[in-house]
Amino acid sequence: MRMERSEMANQESRAGNVRETSHTPGKIEIRLPRPSDRLDQDAEHCSVRVSGEWQDIRFHDYDRIYRIPGLYEQLFHDILQCSSPDVIGKLLKEQLQERGFEPQSLRVLDLGAGNGLVGEQLHRLGPDLLVGVDIIPEAREAALRDRPGTYDSYHVADVTELSPALKAELTAARFNTLCCVAALGYADIPPAAFRAAFNLISDNGWIAFNIKDRFLSEDDTSGFAALIRRLREANVLELLTSERYQHRRNVNGEPLYYVALVGRKHRDIPEEFVR
Repeated sequence: MRMERSEMANQESRAGNVRETSHTPGKIEIRLPRPSDRLDQDAEHCSVRVSGEWQDIRFHDYDRIYRIPGLYEQLFHDILQCSSPDVIGKLLKEQLQERGFEPQSLRVLDLGAGNGLVGEQLHRLGPDLLVGVDIIPEAREAALRDRPGTYDSYHVADVTELSPALKAELTAARFNTLCCVAALGYADIPPAAFRAAFNLISDNGWIAFNIKDRFLSEDDTSGFAALIRRLREANVLELLTSERYQHRRNVNGEPLYYVALVGRKHRDIPEEFVR
C-alpha cells in the first residue's frame, strides 16, 4: 500500500525514517525502521497504524502490543519469523520421548506466558495442568482473548513477590515442569524471578527455557551466564540438551540467535546464587 509523500514525511520512527512492509488486506499495517538504522534488540521498534493513526511502539512495550489483537503474531512471527515456541516445544517433546515420559504427566508453569503462543504449543502435548504467569495484565487479557481454553489458570503476578494466597496455590499445584521462552536476559525476567519460579518446580522436574546467546557468553551483564554455570556446577540443574538456533530476524533482516535448553531440576536454587 503506497502513501502520499506528504503523509510519509510525517510518519517517522524514533530512529528516523521508516520503511513500509508488505500489507495484505485485513492485516495490520506495520512499518519497520530503514535497514540503515542500527538498533540493539532492546531498542527495536516499529510504526503501527491503529484507527487511522500511526503509532511508534517499542518491541518491548508488550502491554501496548498485546492490546492490539493479532499484532504480536503478525510482527514477530509473520514478519520477523520467530521460531522459539516451536523450538522449545520440539526439544521438550524429544526429551520426554527419549526418557519414556508421557506428556500427560506434565504439570507446567509457563513463566512470562505472554499472549499464550508458547502455552498453545504446550497445550498440544496434553499436560495434566498448564498455568500461565506474567507480570503484565495485558498479557493475560490477550491470552484469554486470543487463546481461550489454553491455560487451566493464568495469573498476573511478580513471582518474587507473590501474595500468601497465590504462593500457596502455586505450591499446591505441584508443578513438575517450568517453561520460559524469550523472556530472560533483558529487564523482563531477571535471575531472581527465574529462581523463584524454578523453586516452585518439584525435584527431578523438567526445565525448558531459552536465552539470547550473548547472555551465556563471558561478556554477559544480565547475570544469567554466571547463574546457569553455577546451577550446572552445583548439580542444581542437569542439562540434557541445548541448541543454538535463529530465534527471529531483527528489523534489518539479520538473524538473532538464542540458545534453547532442556534439563532436569535436582534441587532448589540457593538465594546466594542470584545475589
